[in-house]
Amino acid sequence: MRNTVPVTLLLVEDDQVDVKAVRRAFGELRIANPLVVAKDGMEALDVLRGKNGKKKLKRPYLVLLDLNMPRMSGIEFLDELRKDSSLDETVVFVLTTSEAERDRAQAYDKHVSGYLLKQRAGPAFVDAISMLEHYWRIVEFPAG
Repeated sequence: MRNTVPVTLLLVEDDQVDVKAVRRAFGELRIANPLVVAKDGMEALDVLRGKNGKKKLKRPYLVLLDLNMPRMSGIEFLDELRKDSSLDETVVFVLTTSEAERDRAQAYDKHVSGYLLKQRAGPAFVDAISMLEHYWRIVEFPAG
């Protein structure tokens, strides 16, 4: 029997303009899934672990990760995530402005599910969010 619990999205993003763009795309697509925002990798780990006053995010969830953030970058976050046996199966999509091949290779080396560029804004950005919605509606996520 298929799990009907909605997938929660954890957006790890320090730029409020980009947070608003994601919220706007969710609105345009009428996506009602819960969206939790963490301003950097350290806060995202606290949310995933339920530490430092953050309520623990329950499964199923999917992470949308920026790479360029203060305190802990997206790559550093992925390093910590993959070292933690309780979080190592987390599904992560990178959502970044970095077109650098090095960043893309490092992200895929850390088993991200996809690498999406933010600057493809407008209809292409909404299409990318729509693709992600189809993904999380069809894919079976790891049990909690």
